[in-house]
Amino acid sequence: MDQTNILIEKKEKEVLVDHFTGRKYKDRLFLSAVIFFSLITISFVFLIIGAMVLKGYHQINWSFFTQVAPDTFTAMMAKSSGQLIPGGIVNGITGSLYLVGLASLIAIPFGVLIGIYLYENSKKRYAAVIRDITDVLQGVPSIVVGLIVYLWVVVHITHGYSVLAGSVALSIMMLPLIIRSTEESLKMIPDTLKEAAIALGTPYYKVILRVLIPTSFSGLVTGILLAVSRILGETAPLMLTTLGNPAINWNITKPVSAVPLLIWQFYNDPNMVDLIWSSTLFLMGFVLILNLLSKWIAAKRRF
Repeated sequence: MDQTNILIEKKEKEVLVDHFTGRKYKDRLFLSAVIFFSLITISFVFLIIGAMVLKGYHQINWSFFTQVAPDTFTAMMAKSSGQLIPGGIVNGITGSLYLVGLASLIAIPFGVLIGIYLYENSKKRYAAVIRDITDVLQGVPSIVVGLIVYLWVVVHITHGYSVLAGSVALSIMMLPLIIRSTEESLKMIPDTLKEAAIALGTPYYKVILRVLIPTSFSGLVTGILLAVSRILGETAPLMLTTLGNPAINWNITKPVSAVPLLIWQFYNDPNMVDLIWSSTLFLMGFVLILNLLSKWIAAKRRF
């Protein structure tokens, strides 16, 4: 009898060992598959970045940041003689900063205020309607936003392409991301924190300005950054609202250029191909700097 029990226990142990061995083998197999497919996905990103760096770095120099885009004849003569294309994209850089800055001035206050309203009145029917409209607006193609702003602003307000029209289009595209990121960031704050501030007799507006917004600062910055990163590369709405400008312009009622618009113009000119890669590399680097800066600000604010 004892011998039979020993054999049964030994058999059970062998079954358990085989079971755990099989699980370990499946786990390792699955982990290897995940790593393999992750490397394949990441490799495409590195290939794209590598292609931009290799084809665009030689065109980036001091004149790239200080001179306006050259004309077709100048670029053709430079390429025929084997020289770098003279000129740069300073009109696009200043135009992009102008458009994004003005769009941020419009979208950030409205987006944060609406996000706070949705957080404080999350169960009301009107808040649900605003949330649904925000979700729908986030999925609207950029060309449709540009067309609507063209009919609203270009035709009836500025009576022509302008910085104002482009900024309005970009601010509309920024709003959904800022609104939802503000609401979600505020939801992460413990209710006890707000209740403690109210229990101390703090006015409601000070609770929002001194407690809620500073506590959710990291999430707010992330949402704003995502919104800015989205509009930096938009071309379609700018083609319908700002059109472009070969010179630097600071007049809000006049057309202005932008880096995405210049990339599109360079794409349509075979003599400007080298500037496409340089401009794209600059745009990617600019977005990367914004990401790093926002992380640094959030970290400093947290401490």
